Amino acid sequence: MLGFERSLPQGWCSLMGYDLNRHWADPSPWAHPTLHGVKQLIVAMYNNPRHTLEFYIDIHAHSTMMNGFMYGNIFEDEGRFQRQAIFPKLLCQNAEDFSFSSTSFNQDAVKAGTGRRFLGGLLDDTSYCYTLEVSFYSYIVGGTSTVPYTEEAYMKLGRNVARTFFDYYRLNSIPERSLAPITSTWKDKASSYRYAYYRSQGDVSGANKPEKRSQRTFKEHTHSS
Repeated sequence: MLGFERSLPQGWCSLMGYDLNRHWADPSPWAHPTLHGVKQLIVAMYNNPRHTLEFYIDIHAHSTMMNGFMYGNIFEDEGRFQRQAIFPKLLCQNAEDFSFSSTSFNQDAVKAGTGRRFLGGLLDDTSYCYTLEVSFYSYIVGGTSTVPYTEEAYMKLGRNVARTFFDYYRLNSIPERSLAPITSTWKDKASSYRYAYYRSQGDVSGANKPEKRSQRTFKEHTHSS
């Protein structure tokens, strides 16, 4: 939580009038202190060889759309693009209020300064960055029935997100822990969750997790940004 307040007509902003989710590229320690601190923490965690940073999820409330849904990034590496669709697909199976059909992957210029876009370009191929949007109002079940969101419903969605991490890593750990060949691997299961809406490209096989880039390469990137 970075201290957003709805104090200006144009939308969400900090108490100083800044939309903090548009200043990830170069946050000021004076004007955007919380954002600056969070970015420093993420970079420090990523550069620490004892840590593995695989997910960044920025949580927002949405004032017009129903349900919960996600925004993700578009990558030139289609394999990485396909892999990032696995988590929201699993979440859709666990949470009745989460809509995969409303989930989209984009690289809109107006979103370039968001945490999801900036960190998606900064972190390596083993990291996945999303924005999780959840309606202020209600969600739709069965295509017709509208259910108002309550505090308990929001908490339930949070538990379902945690359950989805469990499912994700349970699938991901199958080939790593198996000592003998198995017929159903994480790669096989992940292929069934490929993102079907990437219209401009054909199907790509394989969902193996790429090796992490060297820390030296990442540090050079942070200095250049």
